[in-house]
Amino acid sequence: MTVRNVNNLLITGGCGFIGSAMVRWLFKNPSFTGRIVNYDLLTYAGNVGNVVGHVDESRYQFVRGDICDADLVARVCHEHKIDTILHFAAESHVDRSIDGPLVFIQTNVVGTAKLLEVVRSQPKIHFHHVSTDEVYGSLGPTGAFTETTPYDPRSPYSASKAGSDHLVMAYAHTFGLSVTMTNCSNNYGAYQFPEKLIPLMILNMLAKNALPIYGDGGNIRDWLHVDDHVEAIWKVICEGRTGETYNVGGQAERTNLELLDLLIRVVSDKTGVSVASLNGLKTFVKDRPGHDRRYAIDFSKLARELGWSPRHNLETGLAETVQWYLSNQPWVESVRSGNYREWIEKNYADRAVQK
Repeated sequence: MTVRNVNNLLITGGCGFIGSAMVRWLFKNPSFTGRIVNYDLLTYAGNVGNVVGHVDESRYQFVRGDICDADLVARVCHEHKIDTILHFAAESHVDRSIDGPLVFIQTNVVGTAKLLEVVRSQPKIHFHHVSTDEVYGSLGPTGAFTETTPYDPRSPYSASKAGSDHLVMAYAHTFGLSVTMTNCSNNYGAYQFPEKLIPLMILNMLAKNALPIYGDGGNIRDWLHVDDHVEAIWKVICEGRTGETYNVGGQAERTNLELLDLLIRVVSDKTGVSVASLNGLKTFVKDRPGHDRRYAIDFSKLARELGWSPRHNLETGLAETVQWYLSNQPWVESVRSGNYREWIEKNYADRAVQK
């Protein structure tokens, strides 16, 4: 059995949705006694407010930096005696990748290569790469992605993630680096940026705005609570076999219409707004180019080898998520208004390293 002791962890993108969930989860986990360096460029989806108040300051440091700045990454790793890099930092919104593919290639492909070069120069570091099920392409009505499913990316986003996945495994094979990788299904939960489907629909319902549905609403995704995801990642980092990939799924396939209907019922229950009035906000819009029809994850390898399975079911997970957005309107308003960006630039613009 593999056992890795993580004492000094560098998390890239630790102010984003999943990265910040990892930071919060680790500092709530009594078995984690190490230190975290949160390395984040603070682009539009990076929000320091996602972790403020949730960390042990004596074991935490924030560094504002670009993963493409290999010299800074190398210096940070050396100064903080980093033994593990957990790589979340990525451009991740498919619609944005269609509008502007090159930034996805720069961040997701070039940025990952730069990190791998740092690990190549400091080979005692273990590198864990976080990826997506979208690299596998689109499924028919049956079956599920396994770790051996051939890659078939269909969008600039998924192609850039596929490229980064291949680089990780190629560097491991060629240079003998210690790596692990996870490919996950669609995440949801607290602190998710409002451009994503679930928070977008929740917040549009609360504002009585249209609920846009691509195409016929029949596209199917597997939904994974972000806290289940980060727990799986930690299992893989600490116990996963070197050089292996593990798929992480939520066992919760739904069409987009089924997901929206469930969200409508939850919002109605919590706000008293009628289901009929929320249904009236549904608006079918033109499908996006290259929209994959179905994703589904087989996580039996992770369950078999490391004993992981998701703790949340979709119904209770969505109820918890809706309640979080209802109870955290100041965070929502700061993100939707852009005020969080003003605060970040005021407090972090001139400091590459924040003590």
